[in-house]
Amino acid sequence: MKIPLSAIIGIFIAAPILVIYLESRFSIVKKIGAVLICYGVGLVVGNMDVLPEGADKYQDMIATITIPLALPLILFSISVKSWLKQMRSAVTALITGIISVLSVIIIGYFIFRGSLENIWQVAGMLVGVYTGGTPNLAAMKTALNVSQELYLMTHTYDLIFSGIFLVFILSVGQRVFLWFLPAFNPSGVPDSPEDIQEEENFESYQGIFKKKIFLPLLAALGLSVAILGISYAISLLVPADYSTAAVILLITTFSIALSFVPAIKSIKKTFQLGMYLILIFSLTVASMADISKLSNISFSLFYYVAFAVFGSHIIHIALARIFKVDADTVIISTSALICSPPFVPVVAGALKNREVILTGMFVGIAGYAVGNYLGVIVAYILK
Repeated sequence: MKIPLSAIIGIFIAAPILVIYLESRFSIVKKIGAVLICYGVGLVVGNMDVLPEGADKYQDMIATITIPLALPLILFSISVKSWLKQMRSAVTALITGIISVLSVIIIGYFIFRGSLENIWQVAGMLVGVYTGGTPNLAAMKTALNVSQELYLMTHTYDLIFSGIFLVFILSVGQRVFLWFLPAFNPSGVPDSPEDIQEEENFESYQGIFKKKIFLPLLAALGLSVAILGISYAISLLVPADYSTAAVILLITTFSIALSFVPAIKSIKKTFQLGMYLILIFSLTVASMADISKLSNISFSLFYYVAFAVFGSHIIHIALARIFKVDADTVIISTSALICSPPFVPVVAGALKNREVILTGMFVGIAGYAVGNYLGVIVAYILK
């Protein structure tokens, strides 16, 4: 039985509200985390054969706009002055993360080259996607003249293992990383008593519909829409392959600049509204996952992608331990590289640490910038 499209959209909007309510009432739900629960609900809905024909267009639309709208709301509440104290760790995490990805993909090339045709192209695509996300993967397809079949198979396996990695990070990842790495050290005392209160209550949605909170919050949402519109308009001036990276970079820049404006900084619950949009994104993206795509596996390619995802983490943890980078910074950095910047707020929400959001955006945007160059260079060296 197919559920009407209007009902599906209603589920995507209402289910996160129910999850937020349950998280505030039951400790077990809070322990699992709203993000992971929304992923689980979305995965069930997407694979029950209840979505009507044409639903994919609306799923893609919701997934595409929620992160760009959420990002300004989240960044409005960030203290950039405090984040600057983490700059050294952010740069170290970026460099060690890229070294980890390159090392594992090159090692994997020599392991699987006898059983995988055009593996040099795969290596280039994996470097691109794990330093800059899906936009760089698509760019590598064009730059390396990759066949449609090889591109789709690589993309599918990337989605599978990136999803497994994300579930790990959203559930027990922080505890596992803390076995090997130091805990995150907060950057310092917030700027004002109001910031202290906000820091203590940033997970609470209580009072969000009060007039004195709700009306300024609507204005903040309108400002997010304006930032998205302006960023998209400017991105039309750059080549299509770089448009997604340009939009994310512009949204981040405008949002950080506006976070210095006292009238915007003082708006309460912007972080919470941003996280609600993140939950809608999480549910929608999960509902687009098709488990049936696991059939017809190319095992060599399947193992190579798995080796790239999980092997890079092992090396990254080892390097981070040497350079004394904390667990949360490594987690947010690997998430930005493996899953791309739009997932940074998702992971930060699961870590319950918004101080690392700017670190994740910094690493992810830097990865966007260098990923295509590194992908082409590595591919042709290996060829």
